[in-house]
Amino acid sequence: MELKLYNTLTNKKEIFKPIEPGKVKIYTCGVTVYDHCHLGHARGSINFDVMRNVFKALGYEVTYVKNYTDIDDKMIKRSLERRIPIAELAKENIESHDKDMADLGVNPPDQAPKATDYIDDMIEITRKLVEKGYAYESNGTVFFRVRKFDEYGKLSGKNIDDLMSGIRVEIDSDKEDALDFALWKAAKPGEPTWESPWGPGRPGWHIECSVMSKHYLGETFDIHTGGSDLIFPHHENEIAQSECANDKPYANYWLHNGMIKIRSQKMSKSLGNFATIKDLVKQYQPELIRFFTLSAQYRQSLDFNHEALAKSAEGLDRIYGAMEKYLSVAPREQLENSRNKSILIQSEIDTFLEAMCDDLNSPKAIAVLFELTRKLNSLEASSDEAGAVYGTLLHLGEILGLLRIPADQWFKTPRIRTIAASNEGLSDDEIDSLIDQRNQARKGKNWELADKIRNQLQDASIVLEDRDGKTVWRRK
Repeated sequence: MELKLYNTLTNKKEIFKPIEPGKVKIYTCGVTVYDHCHLGHARGSINFDVMRNVFKALGYEVTYVKNYTDIDDKMIKRSLERRIPIAELAKENIESHDKDMADLGVNPPDQAPKATDYIDDMIEITRKLVEKGYAYESNGTVFFRVRKFDEYGKLSGKNIDDLMSGIRVEIDSDKEDALDFALWKAAKPGEPTWESPWGPGRPGWHIECSVMSKHYLGETFDIHTGGSDLIFPHHENEIAQSECANDKPYANYWLHNGMIKIRSQKMSKSLGNFATIKDLVKQYQPELIRFFTLSAQYRQSLDFNHEALAKSAEGLDRIYGAMEKYLSVAPREQLENSRNKSILIQSEIDTFLEAMCDDLNSPKAIAVLFELTRKLNSLEASSDEAGAVYGTLLHLGEILGLLRIPADQWFKTPRIRTIAASNEGLSDDEIDSLIDQRNQARKGKNWELADKIRNQLQDASIVLEDRDGKTVWRRK
């Protein structure tokens, strides 16, 4: 099955052709760890985590690298504001990032390098660029000569002659040209520094990713990913410095996810309209956030609002509802076969993978889950076909990182919480105890008490279903 990806470098969908047959090497620009992650960060992490799963489902051996930027202007500014060492700030926010990703079901990368562990390599590539005439030193800072790289702008489509008027650039008397960018920055009071041939200083932001990607993936690798806000100048500069240093193409395919928006504005810390993941998972079930994120194709912008999350919750409820119903009545042997996915529906798997092979079309792939849900609801649970449908749902959900929660537990966990509900709602044990009391009241034909308990649970947003002599419950 051919996989087509939209390559920002060529502005078109292309059939993916790996450098090495059966293997794919991927680099993702990670977060600058000066603060907690927001939903905008999560979007790329979720979508490219799914991309990795798709490659594995197609039989590829995947090497996936995602870095931490733990030294740059933002790190320095925040450490000074909080009056803590940069290393302490980085450690705190790396731990926060990793927990956020785990909550959202994002698998850890194969390698997660920190920029500060590769300073020597950054100095070496900068020295190489100076020797080749692509860079120059000025008062302890080393700048890259943008105009010397003839292909500058090939990723972003920006014309270098228009950049002076169309793009705000740093005014710096040390530069030969206002477009030139720093590879190495001279030391300033209060900043962390490292020794270099040009005196004490620290690396520029762009050089960090060039070095870390080369260290793990080589001078040329298959796929580079990141948010669309990184295309210029970050990714453009990565290409320029890497290709000039190595005399080889940098990455063959460039994938960029669209932005999360709030009221048509990009969600970002600089605009102050962001929601941290750690706060969102207090209000929304983490798998619901992942499902919502995948409800739009990764290149499209995605508007974040409560109504959209509520609609996503309804969709997941439909899928989990069918699964719960199957689990409650399926014969034990049939259930074990389903869980072990020993019988699957290949036609549905093919349709799903065809969608994901069309530039990771997750909405179309999710539609396959809904079709399987419809089938599961229409079949007798004891049939082999029902078992195959259930097993296929689990298999495809695994690729998307969904349906990881036991179906009966899904409905016992609030998918959308209000602050009041999260602080004051009934616990699972309290609900089970009330249901036991209701069942005892019904056995004793104390209908008044049984109705009173049901009403109490309804007031707490608990829905009861009396099914095959048992009472099951779920939260609204």
